[in-house]
Amino acid sequence: MTFHDTTRGTRSRPHPVRPGRRLVFGTALVALLVVVGTGVRVWQVARVDQARQADMIVVLGAAQYNGEPSEVLQARLEHALDLYRQGYSEYIVTVGGNQAGDNYTEAQAGRMWLVDHGVSPESVVDVETGRDTLRSIRAVANLAEQRAWQTALIVSDPWHSLRSRIMADNAGLRAWTSPTRTGPIVRTREIQRQYILRETAALLYYRLTHSSAEISGAGLG
Repeated sequence: MTFHDTTRGTRSRPHPVRPGRRLVFGTALVALLVVVGTGVRVWQVARVDQARQADMIVVLGAAQYNGEPSEVLQARLEHALDLYRQGYSEYIVTVGGNQAGDNYTEAQAGRMWLVDHGVSPESVVDVETGRDTLRSIRAVANLAEQRAWQTALIVSDPWHSLRSRIMADNAGLRAWTSPTRTGPIVRTREIQRQYILRETAALLYYRLTHSSAEISGAGLG
């Protein structure tokens, strides 16, 4: 008796991938690439000092305590003072509002510190507006329009550089960044990673909404 092998020549067919799954996978992959790419860009820009001649050196605000700059704000002010002494600009603009109950704004605290350290009062302009980066940058842009200034050298923490520069460009300023290399935000690798992640999220939020992420602490709103 002859038996025929009925399985010969047959192959198992792969299960087709459903279009819905492909879409979900593709969307997730694109989102991951955007997040990672943004984080890498934040890190890259943080490593570059673009110091050059500008109409104004802008010190982005951070916490102050009854007129005394916090450690974060003082690090920014020290770097701005160094840039001013090197002749990068004739003017320093300090920005930042205050919290309820504060006797001074961040801008006032910055101005007082700079004047106490030898900067001519006529060379320091305090813009007491903005409790986050976006509102502060827009206030600086308004000041620039009033004074016919066009260029700004922005001083903040390294990880804050990319977002602040993008906001300034969008506000009509030609801006560069010169980040401070001192202060608590650059002290350890763990803190650096934390702020890179926070700035990545804040920048993505700004690009999606054109509004501030309102990140509390350290002037990263």
